[in-house]
Amino acid sequence: MHVVLVEPEIPPNTGNIARTCAATRTHLHLVEPLGFSISDRYLRRAGVDYWDFVEVHVHPDWQSVVDYLGHPETWYYFTSHSSRYYTEARYTPDSVLVFGKESTGLPATLLETYQNATYVIPMDSRVRSLNLSNAVAIVVYEALRQQNFGPMHV
Repeated sequence: MHVVLVEPEIPPNTGNIARTCAATRTHLHLVEPLGFSISDRYLRRAGVDYWDFVEVHVHPDWQSVVDYLGHPETWYYFTSHSSRYYTEARYTPDSVLVFGKESTGLPATLLETYQNATYVIPMDSRVRSLNLSNAVAIVVYEALRQQNFGPMHV
């Protein structure tokens, strides 16, 4: 599977997501511009010593991610503006899970273009959003649960 972070802003979130990707054998794709340097000490610290276990790709823009991964039917976009729950998606080992930046989420152009592939993690309406690293972990583990945790060794 693949996790795509579109313009992530907060180094510790990305570091935590990298750690989740390492633990689940999930590839991590970062779409520039990034709100930090890849060598940022907070990013590295949050990922602890697991960076060698995660395949990280940095892409200069959205189109390069699409060019690199192709555009299969199993791309899913996560937003607070969807009526479908993340548990309704049918994930596969090739699924691409796309998340937006911490401050504003996914760009409107992506949400409009891929509106039929958007999903939400339900939460109390008084809360604007979950922490990005928590949202990624929730979705990745649901996707793996649907696949009987296939790629992981327990």
